[in-house]
Amino acid sequence: MKEPILFDTHSHINFNAYKDDGEAVIGRALEAGVWMINAGAQYSTSRRAIEYAEKHKEGVYAAVGLHPSHVAEVFDAGKYGELLKNPKVVAVGEIGLEYGDGISQEAKDKQKEVLAQQVELAQQAGKPIIFHCRKAYDDLIELLEMFSFGCAHCPHSCSPKLRGVIHCFMGRLPQAEKFLEMGFHLGFNGIITYARDYDKMIKKIPLEKILLETDCPYLSPVPHRKERNEPLYVKYVAEKLAEIKGVSFEEIAAQTTKNARELFGV
Repeated sequence: MKEPILFDTHSHINFNAYKDDGEAVIGRALEAGVWMINAGAQYSTSRRAIEYAEKHKEGVYAAVGLHPSHVAEVFDAGKYGELLKNPKVVAVGEIGLEYGDGISQEAKDKQKEVLAQQVELAQQAGKPIIFHCRKAYDDLIELLEMFSFGCAHCPHSCSPKLRGVIHCFMGRLPQAEKFLEMGFHLGFNGIITYARDYDKMIKKIPLEKILLETDCPYLSPVPHRKERNEPLYVKYVAEKLAEIKGVSFEEIAAQTTKNARELFGV
């Protein structure tokens, strides 16, 4: 297989949206030089991500984890730990915090508890983490600072140093700078092709800390809005990033692919 041109670091071909043509979608991407990581949201989709990855010698990888929207499902560290032993699993994810409107403090605390358990699992396995965060950046920063730097009341191991990506980053520049200070990458997807809110921030983020993603089947970029998204469309994210940064598509492709391969060890 030829070397990747682009790397979609966050896809969901393991979701039901692709139950009838997942392999065809993957095939289109690989033919175009697009590699991918399928992220799990529950145990079932985490296993399915591995099953897809095992069908391909390279170019298709898996992340396993329990999404904050599914924390009603009991997190079994032993079961997820077994999945992490598979050589095609390159990360824990997607995990994090999801603060929808009207969420209770009890629900927030539950999400933080499950997130902490999964961060510890990632540390034990030596894997990077793919973080989901919606309306909760300050709380995520606070929790990650405890793991990264330690605190007097922190019940966690606080070592080794965490690494990973804040997927679908839509926060403010000061929050981005906090994540960068802790060593994390930031992931951008099709949102930047139709929302101008993030252009000024993206210009200030070092290209060496940016990853490309689709979050397919969601967040389809222009010119495919309202269609089902797929890894092949990550090229439109790269094109827009090149426009925002004022550099060539080739530079964006080369650097973001290098970033992905180094972070996830592929």
